[in-house]
Amino acid sequence: MVARAFTVAFEGVEARLVEVQCALSPGMPAFHLVGLPDKAVSEAKERVRAAMNALSIALPSKRITVNLSPADLPKEGSHFDLPIALALMAALEIIPKDEVEGTIALGELALDGRLIPVIGALPAAMCAAEEDKVLLCPKACGAEAAWVGATQVLGAASLHEVLRHYTNQSVLSPAEAGEVVPEAGGRDLRDVKGQERAKRALEIAAAGRHHFLMVGTPGSGKSMLAARLSSILPPLSAVEALETSMIHSLAGLLTEGGISRARPFREPHHTASMAAIVGGGKGAKPGEISLAHNGVLFMDEFPEFPRAVLETLRQPIETGDVVVARANAHIRYPARFLLVAAANPCKCGYMTDPARACARVPVCGEEYLGRISGPMMDRFDLRVEVPPVAYSDLDLPASGETSAMVAARVAAARARQALRFQGHATARVNADLEGSLLEATANPDAEGRALLVRVAERFGLSARGYHRVLRVARTIADLDGSEAVRHPHIAEAVSFRLTVAAKG
Repeated sequence: MVARAFTVAFEGVEARLVEVQCALSPGMPAFHLVGLPDKAVSEAKERVRAAMNALSIALPSKRITVNLSPADLPKEGSHFDLPIALALMAALEIIPKDEVEGTIALGELALDGRLIPVIGALPAAMCAAEEDKVLLCPKACGAEAAWVGATQVLGAASLHEVLRHYTNQSVLSPAEAGEVVPEAGGRDLRDVKGQERAKRALEIAAAGRHHFLMVGTPGSGKSMLAARLSSILPPLSAVEALETSMIHSLAGLLTEGGISRARPFREPHHTASMAAIVGGGKGAKPGEISLAHNGVLFMDEFPEFPRAVLETLRQPIETGDVVVARANAHIRYPARFLLVAAANPCKCGYMTDPARACARVPVCGEEYLGRISGPMMDRFDLRVEVPPVAYSDLDLPASGETSAMVAARVAAARARQALRFQGHATARVNADLEGSLLEATANPDAEGRALLVRVAERFGLSARGYHRVLRVARTIADLDGSEAVRHPHIAEAVSFRLTVAAKG
């Protein structure tokens, strides 16, 4: 007799359907698990045996074979425990086979039959909705999976509850979506003294998702500015929140089923490995650039990152996703982030201060910033020098605009872009503009075009740099409430492009 249950295997953020087939046949008593399982999946048979023994269910004196189909798809993780147990109980005719076949299950079994939370409940719920099946998962994962809303989610605390549900002794109640995680507050742009030009660049970056580089002496406020970027970004839309939460679900970062509408802010240390930044390692997990999807990736001490790590950022910045290549698979993760980088002007950090600079000025500055390659520098739309703040200014009371005031302008600019890009699947903000869409929406007036041509010829802008200036100008026009891109918008965009370096 063969019984079937269903679960999922994860390939990036995609959950692929896996059929768990269980057959009982005459022969020497044995429990075989096939279908390309990893070590954690292979050990499932011992956890299943102990959990069923806790329910006083003895395995028959037969040959038990469990196949995970498709057999050529690698199976990783402990979430296969529950579907294997369901298929086995259906084969033993303890629970009805037809009800089991209408369910996608995932969950790890403790030896006493408790269901332990696993990662990936949200992508599994998406798969269940597509397959028109019910999702059965550990109770602690139910609130997370219920956010999909397009399928019924059942959360159980133990295998005993699952058994009582399928035998109609005590039916499980559908899980409810978790609470929206409140946004962390307390950091206001008004706290930053001076640095008005950097604040303006921060506003433009937030409005159009333009990559932003700050260069300044230690303690000038670069990290402080970056930390306040989240306070002016608009909250995630429903689609963006679901996209981001699916990645965080696979990384095990969702707490108590709550989904946040705040944009991610990731700040890896400069000693982080390439796998930590772009993804990889055991199971090809998402890296920092994917965890920052739809949010901010802040890389402090940018030139201190290994050169190989910096160069791997180039393709994701252009394409909006990253492919983690393995011998038997290529795992794709979304990675559409706003890169904010901060750097000192040189190794000692005081190249612009004659009283504190080292003896190798200006060579040390050229060598230090030279660690950022030309192609990488070419991808920064906004480049700002952040000078030190005078001591007298630090004693002054907070002044200038609050984060709420700047956030209102950013939200208005984003709303204009959302209206403009209706019907365009590949463009959400001005940073996504390319091809005919860029020409149609960021076409400057005659004076602006003439200025841009002169700058391109004088400083040798690359084609990428030329187009990025147009995108930034389009965002400045949106902040200005202007439908047309005019000469002042081009001039301001060019000024940010050439502030630090004229490489492209």
